[in-house]
Amino acid sequence: MSDLMQELEDAKTPAPANLLDRCINWVGRQLSLLFILVVAISFYEVAMRYVFDSPTIWVHETATFIGAALFVIGGLYAFANDQHVRVVVLYDAVAPKVRAWLKLLHHLLGLSFCGMMIYGSWFMAQKAWFAPWGDLRLESSGSAWNPHFPAYLKGLIFVAFCILAVQMILHLIRDIRRLFATHNSSAKESSEDV
Repeated sequence: MSDLMQELEDAKTPAPANLLDRCINWVGRQLSLLFILVVAISFYEVAMRYVFDSPTIWVHETATFIGAALFVIGGLYAFANDQHVRVVVLYDAVAPKVRAWLKLLHHLLGLSFCGMMIYGSWFMAQKAWFAPWGDLRLESSGSAWNPHFPAYLKGLIFVAFCILAVQMILHLIRDIRRLFATHNSSAKESSEDV
């Protein structure tokens, strides 16, 4: 039964389209192992708190930071593997040519969204990394442990949106080429039929 499930999964998941997608795919698979670390340190916290009556000050913030960072990177991974959320009611109901145009529209809207998020996250990251007078000053959580996780996460969000914009440009170029290659081949077939 597991071989059948693997075959179905392999059939659904297209190969990454370019070098950037392949790199993101590899990094994403390696970083996914950090979810095990989150579970392990959360278990450690529960054991320390309820069995030994000695709670930690670092586990909650560490688990939250790792989980948040993985979800940010997960967006890049999902897009690289073409497993992102789309409105399939429309997408699956139309002809392949209309689907190709919808993909182009998706990339253009996605690029405009990335542009706005890059703009917003730049200011957010800049404020988290630098003091108003320009010195490096990482924002911290304000807890008893007070790690710099908020600054790291805001920087990661900015970098992730920059990478996502590059991914969308690469996918847009690929899909424009496919659309016009299909258009040219169907136009050639029509002229040969005459």
